[in-house]
Amino acid sequence: MATLLGPGVRYQHIDSLFGDHAIDWDLIERHRPDLLRTGISIREGRLSSVTLLRRLGNDSRKNRLYKAFRELGRVIRTITLLRFLSESELHQQITAITNRVAAFHGFAAWLMIGGKLIGHNDPDHQERVVKFNELVANCVIYSTALDITDVANALTAEGYPVDLDDLATITPYITRTIRRFGDWVLTLTPPETIPITHLDLEPRALFRPD
Repeated sequence: MATLLGPGVRYQHIDSLFGDHAIDWDLIERHRPDLLRTGISIREGRLSSVTLLRRLGNDSRKNRLYKAFRELGRVIRTITLLRFLSESELHQQITAITNRVAAFHGFAAWLMIGGKLIGHNDPDHQERVVKFNELVANCVIYSTALDITDVANALTAEGYPVDLDDLATITPYITRTIRRFGDWVLTLTPPETIPITHLDLEPRALFRPD
């Protein structure tokens, strides 16, 4: 970290983004105990992030703590950005994770029954829909991973070499083999009994009575 933020470090193309007063270090230092206590409370489960944001937006004293968190966030983002630009391994890792997360969200959106939009304003209902959708996505991914493993084991048992690097490139987000609405079976044989097509509705519900 010292090599990234040292006073003698220079960055050819982004030096103009930095200044002597870009970060309020004094504010972070003054509220350092409060920042540590808040972080420990969140880690121990005694304070939720939602409650913290609500409190920081109401009280004037806590607004100063909010500003301290904002300055600290700027420091962390700056360090991460500099590491991203200077460390190729970190760049590759972040890119791979980002692509993996994007692929998962795209796969979960494809599995969403009834459309990608949640047509309800109830936060609890929205949370249940999101959790259920992610649960279904993880179950499908797990099932696909088992199928891929079975095929790889079968090839190995038959004497075919299976390269682990090649196996790692196979994605579990496969959609072409998934029938979201079950199996549709087309039967051309007429039914033995005549199906009932008349709906027993109350008069004037959809049509006028005779």
